[in-house]
Amino acid sequence: MNRKCIEVRWHGRGGQGAVTAAMILAEAAYYEGYKGVTAAPFFGAERRGAPVIATTRFGWEPIRTFSLVECPDVVVVLDESLLKVVNVTAGLKADGLVFINSAKTPDAFDLMAPVNVGTTNASQWAREAGLIVSGTVLFNTTILGGLAKATGLISLENIEKALRGHFKGEAGEKNVQGARAAYAGTMLLKECAMACA
Repeated sequence: MNRKCIEVRWHGRGGQGAVTAAMILAEAAYYEGYKGVTAAPFFGAERRGAPVIATTRFGWEPIRTFSLVECPDVVVVLDESLLKVVNVTAGLKADGLVFINSAKTPDAFDLMAPVNVGTTNASQWAREAGLIVSGTVLFNTTILGGLAKATGLISLENIEKALRGHFKGEAGEKNVQGARAAYAGTMLLKECAMACA
């Protein structure tokens, strides 16, 4: 995939941290050397558990587009139950990637579209890293490690740098540990060859 700008659409539920993950990805892209980076939420029903969307764009040139991503290169699904209620492949480019937080292998998903599919069990890796607050597992940052592995667009090193910039001390190290586990545990249905021109 050779594009001047990579567009990522995040699908999650209210309270899962899709907006935070989108912003941290943008920061990691900046550390990677991309000159244009943006992250934005899409505000709809504002309640915990409701489907939410966030977006990230990054490219080698400044970005002047701030609208909602309609034709993403990558779709990240934080909660696989959304696949039953949201068409996550809507607008996805033909050589795009759907990356799902799941314990299942990528071939377990029939997305009714000829796209690349990747999975990592971000929830498990976050739990093992101790990313739990008030009984809630915080996996939104963990999945960033898997995304780095699945796309090859941003290094794990720069994901870690962005995580440490957002979370200090022990919290930062737990987030890094989770991201590393997600990176190692990533599975792809077929190898993605993404690169920005």
